[in-house]
Amino acid sequence: MSSLEEIRQNRLNKLEVLRKKGINPYPISTHADACLKEAADNFEKLSKKKKLSLAGRVMALRGQGGLVFADLSDGTGAFQALLKKDELPEEMFSLWGEVVDIGDFVEVTGTLFITKRNEKTLQVKSWRMLGKSLRPLPEKWHGLTDTEERFRKRYLDLLMNEEVRDRFLLRSRIVSALRALLDAEGFLEVETSILQLLAGGANAEPFKTHHHALDIDLYLRIAPELDLKKLLIGGYPKVYEIGRSFRNEGIDVTHNPEFTTVEWYEAYSDGAKQQVFVETVLRSIVQRVCGTTRVPFDGHELDFEKPFEKVTYFELLERHALISHPRTVTYDALVEKAKELGVGAHPADGPEKIMDSIYKKAVRPKLIQPTIIVDYPKEYIPLAKKKEDDESMVDAFQVVVGGYEIVKAFSELNDPVDQRERFLAQEKNKKSGDREAQPNDEAFLEALEYGMPPAGGLAISIDRMTMLLSNVKNIREVIFFPTLRPKNE
Repeated sequence: MSSLEEIRQNRLNKLEVLRKKGINPYPISTHADACLKEAADNFEKLSKKKKLSLAGRVMALRGQGGLVFADLSDGTGAFQALLKKDELPEEMFSLWGEVVDIGDFVEVTGTLFITKRNEKTLQVKSWRMLGKSLRPLPEKWHGLTDTEERFRKRYLDLLMNEEVRDRFLLRSRIVSALRALLDAEGFLEVETSILQLLAGGANAEPFKTHHHALDIDLYLRIAPELDLKKLLIGGYPKVYEIGRSFRNEGIDVTHNPEFTTVEWYEAYSDGAKQQVFVETVLRSIVQRVCGTTRVPFDGHELDFEKPFEKVTYFELLERHALISHPRTVTYDALVEKAKELGVGAHPADGPEKIMDSIYKKAVRPKLIQPTIIVDYPKEYIPLAKKKEDDESMVDAFQVVVGGYEIVKAFSELNDPVDQRERFLAQEKNKKSGDREAQPNDEAFLEALEYGMPPAGGLAISIDRMTMLLSNVKNIREVIFFPTLRPKNE
């Protein structure tokens, strides 16, 4: 029997001891008078009570003989409890020593006092078991050292690592700040479909499933974009959605198959107006969440206060990928450059896709300070409007910070004839082997033919924003339960 199996069996034996004594180790009700943070913050007031009940998980046990100190935690804070043999019925004191382990949930009742070491403490007069744990927690000072195991058992990672808990609190504050900013600007928060007949709104390979009652194949959405645009058509001028999308793509430090974005769409706006707005939004989020507009990331100080640098996509390719005249570069030259940089180029990839792969390898990692990239070839973004002064380009932009794409945005295409032509070009790419090409969505085209107002829209990656503001370089560090290969494989 392994050490873990021995510990578990020992705890099962303790569980049986409780049951034989007629004690329910998992009672329904808890009678705590305050959470542990309240007990610490309102200590003076609560210390006047003749009897106070607190509850939490036992995180540490110290002492011996007739004196036992227990450190409790309930998620709001920590508090110390003291059990003295001469202050408790003998059976209750001995039962504690017999059955209570680190990891158990207990309710303790008694009076508050301050120890000689000036520690706020509850003098226990009685106690109850609230939940007997059957497995030991990781050692306090070592915790989970296997990174994969940390992600796989996030509950233990959170329990033993305050930095991890704080990171997810920061993520929650980012989402709250976004909602507050968008609500204040008159945007309406909505929810759109995740199961879709066609997966559109982005260039990505979808996950496919089947609905038995309707006997139809469905796809998990890769983006909420098309549904949100239908709401513009339906008369809502400003809409946004915070939610999950799903893409059947590779996993790396910035990609997880399911991810969270905020997408918003504003009628009578455009890409230029959204550039101004999103810069204000990002700056405000950083200030609200971090208390400053300058934050550390990967050895750099990211400065969200000063105006974001603006540069064209082709300028960056010339500067960092050393592609001369990228607007007119030949397909063969792109393939050669990709090979030189160690970038894979599939035979079905068009020149724009190879160029994008080169950009991601040679350019994007060098963009540390907040940067707005403008002017993309029209083939890149089939849902964006062409520029009026150059129809080979689309009126789109990205914001890159710390080498990560944080924002993608554009003036939304509301010309149904042009949109149909773009979809048909995508269908041609799909037939040539591009699994990420967008489908020809006739339902969306029909909606567009009823008329959609000019609009600007964008998406912000919640995951990558959290990575930046918490100074971590792996997306799995900011997703509670990232996608992992099963352990037995």
